[in-house]
Amino acid sequence: MYTNGNTNKKTTIFCPRITSPASASSSGKQGKHGTAQGQMCCFGKCVKMGSSVSQPTNKTSRLQPKLSSSRSPRTPTPVHHQLETLIDEAKNSGWYIEPHEIEFQEIVAEGSTARVYKGTWRGLDVAVKCIFPEYFHNNEGAVLFFTQELDTLSRQRHRSVLQLMGACLRPPDHGWLVTEFLSTTLKEWLHGRGERGEERTAPLPPFWERLAKALEIAEAMQYLHDQRPMVIHRDLKPSNIFLDDAKHVRVADFGNARFLCDGEKALSGTFVYMAPEVTRSQPYNEKCDVFSFGIILNELITGEYPYVETKYGPFQIASGVCGQEKLRPALPKKDGQIMKELIHLILLSWNENPSIRPSFAKIASTLKRIQSKPFESIPI
Repeated sequence: MYTNGNTNKKTTIFCPRITSPASASSSGKQGKHGTAQGQMCCFGKCVKMGSSVSQPTNKTSRLQPKLSSSRSPRTPTPVHHQLETLIDEAKNSGWYIEPHEIEFQEIVAEGSTARVYKGTWRGLDVAVKCIFPEYFHNNEGAVLFFTQELDTLSRQRHRSVLQLMGACLRPPDHGWLVTEFLSTTLKEWLHGRGERGEERTAPLPPFWERLAKALEIAEAMQYLHDQRPMVIHRDLKPSNIFLDDAKHVRVADFGNARFLCDGEKALSGTFVYMAPEVTRSQPYNEKCDVFSFGIILNELITGEYPYVETKYGPFQIASGVCGQEKLRPALPKKDGQIMKELIHLILLSWNENPSIRPSFAKIASTLKRIQSKPFESIPI
């Protein structure tokens, strides 16, 4: 792990990107839920992200990653020595992957910094995120960030966090991340394949299964927040949460997570799930993830997209959340003690004041206690 060299100052690591199928969003582009990309700050040095990254110009062979660059290799620096150290660690730990070991199949997603393929590695289906060589050439400090993000990612070991299976560590031409391939998101499991506002294309899963998914998400986030340095997601939403073959949760796609200094004010995340302090570009901490979870928990309980009753677009939602009306999604309308406890937890989680929002440890313990109660008939 990394510190800023000042033992009296806390350094927080905002979780690196693990891009899985259908989860590589374009930096700075507006999507269905509205996304925003801000700055990266590595140990006090801020680098504007997204503005100088260009898409690859060769579109004639999209099923092959771009393996070469016309640029001359840079003179070795301490950062490159740090990368070599990570390569040695990867080889010793068994997660170093040579480029020829991967058989590429179809493209499943593309963003401003990388293209994601479905592939095969040692007989396993994998997702391969191939970072464009231009990203390394056009962004000073990109190799350092790539090295740091891999170092952090390689240490994450939790049943509900998408695991790094390996990496090709030869940027700029071979900066590849390899993870397990998961094709179903929580969004698709809950709503079907349709988009927000469209008619449901799949039956609503049973209430207790939805509650179980909420607990698994909370436990994954508790694990990330308990890391030292702390890992903060910053873009928690159903389309960034995947399900394995047994329908267990994998928190993934840490695309807006960064190595950041304390008091970061970067605007990053998805407006529909974004905490008000983040939208206002105010300093924020790990409680921004708790706010996002509150929106997701309400979505799981109601079975409805957030704010669908308002007909608002993402920017209108962001304005309402930050404004005097303190806009929030419609709460469940069912009665019963269990529902009252869940509504109370939702209200705490998306509270305007971050200090009032509970920790994920508290959220997980509350959900476990609710799960242990006698069954109530909740027809939603």
